[in-house]
Amino acid sequence: MSWFKRSTQNITSAEKKDLPEGSWVKCEKCGEMLHKTQVEDNFWTCNKCGFHFRIGSEEYIEILIDKKTFKETDKKLKANDPLGFVDTKSYKSRLVEAQKKTGLTDAIRTGTGEINGHPVVFGCMDFKFIGGSMGSVVGEKVARAIDRAVKMELPLVLISQSGGARMMEAALSLMQMAKTSARLTRLHKAGLPYISILADPTSGGVTASFAMLGDFNIAEPEALIGFAGPRVIKQAVGKDLPEGFQRSEFVLDKGFVDMIVHRKELKGRVTQLLGLLES
Repeated sequence: MSWFKRSTQNITSAEKKDLPEGSWVKCEKCGEMLHKTQVEDNFWTCNKCGFHFRIGSEEYIEILIDKKTFKETDKKLKANDPLGFVDTKSYKSRLVEAQKKTGLTDAIRTGTGEINGHPVVFGCMDFKFIGGSMGSVVGEKVARAIDRAVKMELPLVLISQSGGARMMEAALSLMQMAKTSARLTRLHKAGLPYISILADPTSGGVTASFAMLGDFNIAEPEALIGFAGPRVIKQAVGKDLPEGFQRSEFVLDKGFVDMIVHRKELKGRVTQLLGLLES
């Protein structure tokens, strides 16, 4: 038998509000829960610790290129499968899957546009497309972008974000290193500036070619920059490696990049450099 009976409900629980999927994101560095719009307004960085979330080519175009000035080039250029490569699945199916998932034809978008009124040829890699790997199409689009810069007598700005050469294309992907580097020699001989921006991660054959050949090499904070992975390097040298030795702060200290720039200051800094290089 109950001696007490609640006549009114004095404590009411707040009604749970359903949030749209993806409305909140957790900072990978400090663990802060952030609303998606808050992150976007802060240039896709954490407003508590400054962590830079990995973003795609569309977001970088929005950050760097003046509104309504970007004109994409070589959009229909697509990779094929000359080697008939198959691992856990066929390369052809990987390409189709990546194209459907990202809306991109390959791991880079190129075009022309303006940065605070400065006309440029622009390219941005996209990690969402097979890890931003560099295959024949990426190399060809970078090469064409460089040729376009020479023809139009414009500065070149490239953003790298890549796991390296695309293994599904074997030696064909490695050939893109020499191809893009040789094209940049033409740009240099023409006296045209090249600004290279390194996002997280920039590694492998991309680091070993066009990513590190800028007149100015700019890195985002705490971006992973290197050629081989830490485990491979440790096995090769047989020594413990310094903490954070492949992060942009360590790389800057060793003179491998010229500066580290927060994403919200990136457009202003690139504009400043374009003014210096064009004068």
